[in-house]
Amino acid sequence: MAAVTIRAAQDNQRDSAQTGGGLAIEEAKPKLKKPARYQVVMLNDDYTPMEFVVEVLETYFAMERELAVRVMLKVHTEGRAVCGVFTRDVAESKASQVNRYARENEHPLMCEIEPADDPE
Repeated sequence: MAAVTIRAAQDNQRDSAQTGGGLAIEEAKPKLKKPARYQVVMLNDDYTPMEFVVEVLETYFAMERELAVRVMLKVHTEGRAVCGVFTRDVAESKASQVNRYARENEHPLMCEIEPADDPE
């Protein structure tokens, strides 16, 4: 059995040498998929001061003051608002940072993440 295997390997080497070294292989280009996106949602509560919410939006989401006030008012009137859309790791990190900062300042402000609606 071993002689047959060695013989087949030798035949393959001879055939490759006769045909110019073997097959041409074309590299397949991997299809890259965009990472899933998640939105950071701020939830309303009846205790966190509006100015603190604006500060959080400016600090953690790099919002200009005017936009931060609009988002804060949306949280206040509608009960929630999207603060930004990110990859999962970034969204989790931002929500965690906001929640920790609020606790450190003794406010019940909360952010959570949820899958973003894909427009594609």
